[in-house]
Amino acid sequence: MRRRLNEFIRYVANGLIATAVHYLALTFFLQTLDLPSAGLANLMAACFGITCSFLGSRYFVFRRHDMPLAIQAAKFAGLYSSIALLHGALLFVWTDWAGLDYRIGFLFATGLQFALSYLGNKFLVFR
Repeated sequence: MRRRLNEFIRYVANGLIATAVHYLALTFFLQTLDLPSAGLANLMAACFGITCSFLGSRYFVFRRHDMPLAIQAAKFAGLYSSIALLHGALLFVWTDWAGLDYRIGFLFATGLQFALSYLGNKFLVFR
């Protein structure tokens, strides 16, 4: 039980670090490089955050690096792409179809994303 709790704590810490990397890259692209598009800057910054998340999951959270890097990276990319599509679809249904508050929908979708990401990484990507 303690091992699982420690793994989960590492997962949360890794997520916070990856989020900070994403935000710092976004800020750098917008304020230092003066990119004119926040959307483009965010897309580029997300690549840094996702890479940080992958490497942290591989070497710090799940400590499973016996599988080839390219295979784990492909599984990780597939998982994250699927979860991102689900997140977008949930918010679309919640807000656009049902007419509910997007902020509550975002929190719901993000909570689901958090859980699915942990379980998917644990049982599919880094098993």
